[in-house]
Amino acid sequence: MQLVLLSGVSGSGKSVALKALEDAGYFCVDNLPADLIAPLADYARARGEERVAISADARSRESLGGLPEIVEKERARGTDVRVIFLDTADESLVRRFSETRRPHPLAEEGRTLAEAIAEERRVLAWLAEIGQRIDTSHLTPNQLRGWIRDLVVTEPSRLTLIFESFGYKAGAPLDADFVFDARAVLPNPHYDPALRQLTGHDQPVIEFLERETQANLLVEDIQRFLQAWIPRFALDQRASIIVAIGCTGGRHRSIYIANALAERFRSEYPVGVRHRDTRD
Repeated sequence: MQLVLLSGVSGSGKSVALKALEDAGYFCVDNLPADLIAPLADYARARGEERVAISADARSRESLGGLPEIVEKERARGTDVRVIFLDTADESLVRRFSETRRPHPLAEEGRTLAEAIAEERRVLAWLAEIGQRIDTSHLTPNQLRGWIRDLVVTEPSRLTLIFESFGYKAGAPLDADFVFDARAVLPNPHYDPALRQLTGHDQPVIEFLERETQANLLVEDIQRFLQAWIPRFALDQRASIIVAIGCTGGRHRSIYIANALAERFRSEYPVGVRHRDTRD
């Protein structure tokens, strides 16, 4: 049986992620106290359920302390346990709660929204460290559903590599395992008027980077680095590795490198590609 434990800060998209798992055929339960996870797993196993997803968050904080022991016991029973933690930058959380006008679950005893967010981060800090972290700050609901499919639903028994391009103007992703910066080593196609409105998907940009820069050498260096260290992640029972490549705006160099790396690893691993700042 595969058991997905989904957690994260309030407003990060847990409901969207859980619905994506439900649509993929998972038996889903929302906001389950941690001490009921083992009984639910037994119930699901008796029913013949092969894929189960449980959402647990700060609303059940009194029982979260027992989660690591529960995870280890389930893995000892042969259960494929995946822990997914959704995170979002504070400014995005403030905007989302302001737009929906919903109260934060921990906005009690006179706490401001900012104080409630900080308290929730304190309560869940250790949980973020044991789970696969997904930064939803810049993701639309459709993109988040795609992330969940890539990380959990698609070939769950194999380590998945996710290559993500981004622009430093909007900040680096919170969930990346590795971050590579293309700004200092590759000239920016943005300053060529003929290339400015194009992206790293377009052939003129690809030809410019391969002809005028050392982009291929950078891709080869990153490939060698990842090939040396990916096996250590597999030994740690990780479901995925997120490799982020950044440039100034996230439109040219980072897209080219993310695409090139994805092609080089596609024959060895399940691969996903995300281009954060072009909505591709």
